[in-house]
Amino acid sequence: MLARFYQNFLEKYLNKAQLITLKMLVWLLQNQKQVKIERLAATLPLPIQQNSRRRHLQRFLMLNALSVVLLWFPIIEALINQHFKLGSQLTIAMDRTQWKENNVLMVSVIYQKRAWPIYWCLLEKDGSSNLTEQQKVLRPVIRLLKKYKLVIIGDREFHSVELAQWLHKQNIGFVFRQKKDTTFRQKGQKFQPLSSIEIYPGIRQFYSNVKFTQKRGFGKFNLGVYWKRKYRSKQEKSAWYLLTNLPDLNTALKIYSQRFGIEAMFKDCKTGGYNLESSQASPDRLVRIIFLIALAMTSAWLHGQRTKFQKLDSYICRQEEKNRNEKRHSNFWIGLYGQNWIEALHSCQAWVEELVGSIRNKQAYYQRGLRAMKLIQQAL
Repeated sequence: MLARFYQNFLEKYLNKAQLITLKMLVWLLQNQKQVKIERLAATLPLPIQQNSRRRHLQRFLMLNALSVVLLWFPIIEALINQHFKLGSQLTIAMDRTQWKENNVLMVSVIYQKRAWPIYWCLLEKDGSSNLTEQQKVLRPVIRLLKKYKLVIIGDREFHSVELAQWLHKQNIGFVFRQKKDTTFRQKGQKFQPLSSIEIYPGIRQFYSNVKFTQKRGFGKFNLGVYWKRKYRSKQEKSAWYLLTNLPDLNTALKIYSQRFGIEAMFKDCKTGGYNLESSQASPDRLVRIIFLIALAMTSAWLHGQRTKFQKLDSYICRQEEKNRNEKRHSNFWIGLYGQNWIEALHSCQAWVEELVGSIRNKQAYYQRGLRAMKLIQQAL
């Protein structure tokens, strides 16, 4: 369901019927884990014919009020303000994902090894983004989060020294992974490709005031080189070459390693959550569908966080193991499937009551579970 947290913002721009439709759509996303309009129309709980339900959804998804800047920016800003102190450092990840003809460039904030989407746009082409497109998606985020210290991170697609220079002039930190054929020059030496640096697993090197690329007009930045050691029979395929204006290697590595949170978010949007890649919506509708996913995803995350805080997550997922370094299930997963568990109870309530009543020696456990369900439901 849609978190109560959102409603104060949404009620300003959506009328009652639009807000109810939005709530139903978010509920359907959580329940069906599917964004295809045909599938959503098939299960939309309105007492009208299927074609009418489909047209209702199509009209809704073309509303001008469903604007990322208008509706999502106040919500994500409030969420960030709740979880970060004003003036603190935020890690902002930029990445791109493509499926079929859809090419999405997205900017997110990293929190607890997960990414919250902030702003996104569809690229009208296949393949990598260019500097103009990257600036277009970053400018609104920089304005929105001007009260924080930002560090922008990106993989080898965002390796350009032009982007680094543009951010540096605004006093914004960055860590961008470089391609190994990028050229650099230390003081008193000639330009050489990054691949000329002698590397091996475990290498950690930091070069200050290095000139990148042979183009003129760009300042000097820092270069970090890191290749993770082999661990538990796993070996990274290649080293990291990091262009940064941060002061030391440890800081740059700590921040850049958070980039994988946006990959986890893309998985939540696609096969791990809402199957975004199955969408066949038009570009305009697709941008709004991603907005609905952002609402649903953060709503599930908040519910999962509340469930863990109440120590009720054992009713939804397996507990963490002592020798396991990574969490088995994220707050997003707990929130998403906790809601599905509650919905399943409502659908099968008569059967559940009959089953519980027939096994007398388990009554105490069932009563505890029902109380847990009630507490989880109260957070929805």
